[in-house]
Amino acid sequence: MERTALETAAAIRNGESSALLECEAAIARIEERDGPINAVIVRDFDRAREQAAEMDRRLAAGDTAPLLGVPMTIKESYDIAGLPTTWGFEAHRGHIAQKDAVAVQRLKAAGAVFLGKTNVPVSLADLQSVNPVYGRTSNPHDLSRVPGGSSGGAAAALASGMVPLEYGSDIGGSIRVPAHFCGVWGHKSTFGVLPNEGHFFPGTDGARSVLAVIGPMARDGADLALAFDLVADVPQPRAAIESPRGLRILLLTEHPSAKVDPAIVAAIETAAQALEAAGALVTRKTDLLPDLAKQQSDYMRMLGIAIARGLAPQGGTPATLIQWFDLLDDQARNKRAWVRLFEEFDVVFAPVLGSAAFAHDDTALRSRMLPIDGEQTPFAVQFAWPGIATFPGLPATAVPIGKTADGLPIGMQVIAAPHRDHTAIAVARLVDGAIG
Repeated sequence: MERTALETAAAIRNGESSALLECEAAIARIEERDGPINAVIVRDFDRAREQAAEMDRRLAAGDTAPLLGVPMTIKESYDIAGLPTTWGFEAHRGHIAQKDAVAVQRLKAAGAVFLGKTNVPVSLADLQSVNPVYGRTSNPHDLSRVPGGSSGGAAAALASGMVPLEYGSDIGGSIRVPAHFCGVWGHKSTFGVLPNEGHFFPGTDGARSVLAVIGPMARDGADLALAFDLVADVPQPRAAIESPRGLRILLLTEHPSAKVDPAIVAAIETAAQALEAAGALVTRKTDLLPDLAKQQSDYMRMLGIAIARGLAPQGGTPATLIQWFDLLDDQARNKRAWVRLFEEFDVVFAPVLGSAAFAHDDTALRSRMLPIDGEQTPFAVQFAWPGIATFPGLPATAVPIGKTADGLPIGMQVIAAPHRDHTAIAVARLVDGAIG
């Protein structure tokens, strides 16, 4: 098993390895493993070697940066000066970024060495990763299946052991779903706490998109917490939770809009029972939940407006300004309901999506179907599960918790109150420790 990011940094600091050796090893893994996966679609190996050599010089000069010499890749949608940022659009194939995204700047300052960029769907608008510029990315666990999206290349690069650290973005589950499908960790941050400058639609530099956040992805929970801290604009509260004893968990495995495969429900129950055996308090029903059907309807309407930037949906009419303000009011009320719920619970355990990784499917998202428990179900309703945390702007950590009978990874999202990102990550680490 390849080292985690923190293990890699420690090996470089203690002289067991060097930044240049780790860079070369990661390049070799990419060249050896990525062919059938097609995750690392923009490669910047020569500059990475130069960065690694600089990290070794910094180390010799006494630098103690936490990621000094750690090789990583990043989602294609982030700007890195001199590299293309296309978001998968053929029309933007020639768009070259002039400046590093703020997240990239901060990770570089912490010592990270960037080897390249990972694949996405067109416009970051699907839960699989295929586009006319870079082609299709496959799941390392089963090449006939998707790695998720839109941070699918990121999750595939992690799951195949090519790199220990990544950064993605999430508006409809785009960090959490790939983490779930590929068996890695991902964190959707509280809305607004991580900077999105330099994660812009190609050629634009506008306002932050409503609902959209960025966040770290890794193969280890400790790496996730560090990478979150290194990029945050303002330090977020530390987790006050050190053990399962007394932890108040709400289990949410049913939704009025979206089915869930029984294997996923069983895995979440197993995780909850493991913490319950260690002293956690698990609740399976509460009247404090907001109306989830209305939340899903409001979320999908807001998501559609955000992605289309207000243009009318096919066969429909554009939202009016009054309707938009009414939707913002609905969102505010929904967030308050969740805040009240988190006065009684520390975290919510919920599915990331109702199925494990599905087979490659180029059917349009609106008409795509998803098999769940032997039944063909509408694909789009599955956005209800990531939307639970997205619409109210809550932090949510995706953590691997098991596998299906076919050997496909199963993840779970641990959702916490606003700005309690470290609580979500800490509890996910407790789950990982409890289930092994």
